[in-house]
Amino acid sequence: MDKGSKAATTGFGFLTSAAGNAPHLWVLVAREVWRRTRRRLRAGPIYRWRYTGRTPERVLIAPPDLRLADQQIALEIYYGRFPLAGHLVDTGGQSPFQMPVVHRGWLKSLHGFRWLRHMRAAGTDLAAANARALVSDWIATHGGKISGVAWDPATTARRIIAWLQHSSVVLQGAEFAFYRAFLRSLAVQIRYLRSMARDMPDGSERLRGRVALAFAALSLPAPSSAVRNATRNLAEELDRQILPDGGHISRNPMIVLELLADLLPLRHTYANQAEAPPDALIGAIERMLPALRFFRHQDGSLARFNGMGATIQDRIAAVLRHDDTAGAPLLHAPHSGYERLSMGGTTVIADTGAVPPPDVSGHAHAGCLSFELSSGRNHYVVNAGVDNFGADEFRPLARATAAHSTATLNDTSSARFTHSARVNGLLRTPLVAGPRHVPCQRTDADGAQGFVASHDGYVSRFGLFHERELTLSDGGNLLEGVDRFFRAGGEAPRNNGRDLVTLRFHVHPETQIYRDGQGRLVLAAGGADSWAFSCDGAAAEIEESIFFAGLSGPRRANQIVISFRASEMPEIAWQLTRTRIVEPPSRSETRSHKTVFGNTPV
Repeated sequence: MDKGSKAATTGFGFLTSAAGNAPHLWVLVAREVWRRTRRRLRAGPIYRWRYTGRTPERVLIAPPDLRLADQQIALEIYYGRFPLAGHLVDTGGQSPFQMPVVHRGWLKSLHGFRWLRHMRAAGTDLAAANARALVSDWIATHGGKISGVAWDPATTARRIIAWLQHSSVVLQGAEFAFYRAFLRSLAVQIRYLRSMARDMPDGSERLRGRVALAFAALSLPAPSSAVRNATRNLAEELDRQILPDGGHISRNPMIVLELLADLLPLRHTYANQAEAPPDALIGAIERMLPALRFFRHQDGSLARFNGMGATIQDRIAAVLRHDDTAGAPLLHAPHSGYERLSMGGTTVIADTGAVPPPDVSGHAHAGCLSFELSSGRNHYVVNAGVDNFGADEFRPLARATAAHSTATLNDTSSARFTHSARVNGLLRTPLVAGPRHVPCQRTDADGAQGFVASHDGYVSRFGLFHERELTLSDGGNLLEGVDRFFRAGGEAPRNNGRDLVTLRFHVHPETQIYRDGQGRLVLAAGGADSWAFSCDGAAAEIEESIFFAGLSGPRRANQIVISFRASEMPEIAWQLTRTRIVEPPSRSETRSHKTVFGNTPV
């Protein structure tokens, strides 16, 4: 991976800051500075007295947890090995909460306590005693001082949910002193989160904070007013963040999955406590479940758009077991900005949406008009995705337009990010510019499904619109695409040296690519079927790429690349045709002729 990673890094070139081009960015910076100042004040001695109060007498109910559990991980943790957030730390007998670990994702996962589910799955007295010892250790080391990663409001929300969901294993065989200390600490955390929830960063973190407070109001003895307030605040956040088609305002498919894993148990907890769940919760779940199926390929994985990385199919299956809706997935998600074409075992999912609001764009990608193609359980054309647990330097590469199956103009991304370390430390690398107007129209007809969409992401810099038309027909055996480039009013592009177009079709690493006897590029992924790629009027080359969304991390892959001048070819048509494999060559014969990932400053 070293050679490919180096080629990718040098190929993308310098990723310059766009802060100077977006004055509104400083409004976000000022807002975040004020939010953090308020958080520090509320963690100080002046406010800390507000988090003391009556200790609940007991946990009324332990909500269910839909996330997958592994007894083997419980054993690893018992021996002091903590495999969290893609990073393994061996404590060597020391307290994990006192280890000098710099991996922030690991620390958040450790203090979030979702790993308690593995102890619950083990179901042994030893696992319960280990869970109790670790919780007691956290209370002793971090329970008395509100600071650091341990008390980040988002991490606190996860910990509250985890402690409630797995209270049965933590309290199994507990002495009275620990029982009271557990409930006392839980009460302090809930009061702290209640004071911080309104000022949490926008997006899924704030919504999860409201979910945690609703869990707490239902699972612990609380006055009816507390349940009403938690329910009202949850409903307001759901109405604001969950779109009418079930997507999330961040446009990230992974967030839909993660939120459902919390909202479904919350609905169940309302029912168990004989409380009426808010209509907003019922409506959000009923919209989000079909949305999750919308993003799903037939092998169970989710399409790699806007922060989506590797998929654990069993996690999706656990969530979709609660989906009572019937029929095929929706084909049109206009509010989220996606289109789906599906017939004859072929699935095409495309990004046809504008950039999300800056507050929730920290994981968004510059992939407008990109698409993925799968057939059966095999993936052929994909986006590079993101390595959620990998090195931070890969993130800008994975988010660039060149890492998506779409067109780039003049080796530049269609959306821009800020790469100022100081700004990113506050705002998590938001998008500061990108497509704002992305009209899309379905073109479905008898025996065919399709759409035509365009975006204005390149207009401000190069004066050109990009339009893409995709049509799936012939029972799912033919995908036809047309890419067009034009100026305002439909005028043809000018030959001004700023009209270089590069079309990319990233190929899944498990799919071979080679030229057949007719000179076509053939994509073969096992089984009897393959897809032949052809285009009119331009040469298609095979180049190296990187697939970031592998379960084991980034992997080498290939891409089909077509380069041309928009002034010379304002419209290009291409086709992907399902055909029969004719004895593909060995992998050693299918290597690309050069190592290029793109040269795209964002």
